[in-house]
Amino acid sequence: MARKKGRQIDGILLLDKPSGMTSNRALRRVSRWLDARKAGHTGSLDPLATGLLVLCFGEATKISGWLLDADKQYVATARLGVTTDSADADGTVLEQRPVPDLDDDALDSVLGRFRGEIEQVPPMFSALKHQGRRLHELAREGIVVDREPRRVIIHGLAGRWVAPDRIELRVDCTKGTYIRSLVSDIGECLGCGAHVEALRRTALGPFREPVMWALEDLEDKASSGPEALDEHLLPPDQALIDHPAAVLPAGGAPAFCQGQAVSPATALAPESLTATLLRVYSDTGAFLGIGRADDDGAVAPRRLLVQRSSGG
Repeated sequence: MARKKGRQIDGILLLDKPSGMTSNRALRRVSRWLDARKAGHTGSLDPLATGLLVLCFGEATKISGWLLDADKQYVATARLGVTTDSADADGTVLEQRPVPDLDDDALDSVLGRFRGEIEQVPPMFSALKHQGRRLHELAREGIVVDREPRRVIIHGLAGRWVAPDRIELRVDCTKGTYIRSLVSDIGECLGCGAHVEALRRTALGPFREPVMWALEDLEDKASSGPEALDEHLLPPDQALIDHPAAVLPAGGAPAFCQGQAVSPATALAPESLTATLLRVYSDTGAFLGIGRADDDGAVAPRRLLVQRSSGG
């Protein structure tokens, strides 16, 4: 079997995705500049959207699934009075209606209906599958199918008028929330319909108000060679920094990496005993992977990272 091309690099890069580009295309470009052997991202942004796209390389791809489940924050501009088939500005206009004369209190009253746990019907223009086909593929053929509503939680929702027919929304939500569906539903409650004119993801999981890198800057730096981008990589454990940590005693790392539960160097705190996820480190500080406390207070491995140096 031929050897896979690319460097074995491990880390996370926080990309500021530009509008008009798919998340997969952005990932491929950065992966090529880094000459990375293995790469993935932690949840797509619509082509229209900009902002935080968390790219994982090497061993960091093993923890990307936990970021997929993380809460997210967005800033969206909703255009009132115009509905489109995709619920965003890339779609075809379906209907135009006059925007009623609304004040701040009326807007906040409507937004209050969407705070907390709500049910959303996923849009037809989405990557969900129906009988083996993506919904957006069916939508482009003019086919509309029934979609089961999904429960999501809107932790925070604030809005302000930026024009007579536009509102800016700040949304803090759980995974699986469709901002396009949220804006469309808000527009219907306002009596005029709406679609997403602009959308930006500002936070994901532990990455709040993060430093993000633009494609142009990465491309310029990569002209000096793929190693020039390595300084922009965050260590894999930064994706889990909100979770408790456990440090193993000297000599405990080999047993843990062979699948055995190991008692930590110091007894785990009560919150760590009940946590579903622990960051596990060797006594030398090497990040070994993800673990969970067993009934005896030992740390059992859930997902191990390959240690590429003798320091682990």
